[in-house]
Amino acid sequence: MEDSEVQYATVVFKNLPRTKKEEEVVYDEVKKTNQTSQQTFDTNDMEAERRHWYQKFACCFGSLCVILVMMIIGVYNLTQQKQNLTEELSQVKKTNQELQTDKETLTRQIETMKKTWNEQKLRIRNEYCHRRNNERSSSCQNGWTHCQSSCYAVNNARPPKGKTWTEAQEDCKQKTSHLAVVGSEEKKLFLDNTSWNANGITGYWIGLRAEGRRWKWINGSDLTHQAWMQQPATDGQCVTSLQNREWKSVRCTEKNAWICEKKALSV
Repeated sequence: MEDSEVQYATVVFKNLPRTKKEEEVVYDEVKKTNQTSQQTFDTNDMEAERRHWYQKFACCFGSLCVILVMMIIGVYNLTQQKQNLTEELSQVKKTNQELQTDKETLTRQIETMKKTWNEQKLRIRNEYCHRRNNERSSSCQNGWTHCQSSCYAVNNARPPKGKTWTEAQEDCKQKTSHLAVVGSEEKKLFLDNTSWNANGITGYWIGLRAEGRRWKWINGSDLTHQAWMQQPATDGQCVTSLQNREWKSVRCTEKNAWICEKKALSV
């Protein structure tokens, strides 16, 4: 078989066209797959969106709860403060009423004391210092008032005719007298009652001034009744008397009225 020919068979595979039915099946499967995937994606998005809104709602609800609790606490505190203020106001009113009652009681006591004091001053003047008979009247010169063993001249010098303490003492010397010296409670009451507060007079010089940080009378004796003059003895200060007022320390260079004193004449 030398000359025999070898023949090869060629097999050709051709794509056979699909039928329309087969194409529809394949398309349906792909379409269903896409629809399933799309539905899965949509479901996941909706679930995520729903969770997002749930979180927002929970956050807002929590914030509202916090605000509500704070408002409740604030209202409670305000209510408590109002109650406390009401109680304090009630206590203040009660205290004020008690103070008003005490004030009225003290006012009545003061009025009673003033009445008693005025009666005592009147009694002392009538007992010790009034001109009760011719004998006492003749023991003092005209224009002088008798009290116990002394005679007093009240110089009602109105401003600007007042004198300094030194000038007043010189005036008394010219009348053979000196500024008034007080050694007893009776004389002090008489002197205070004679020092009338009238016509712009702010005080009457008496014979008391500060020397070496001590209150001394013009006759050189010390003030023994410290309760009569409680202001400190400062050099350059002298004392004035005025009715219904305690003795007062003022500068000796001020201008005031004055009271002179001298011994009563023997009868």
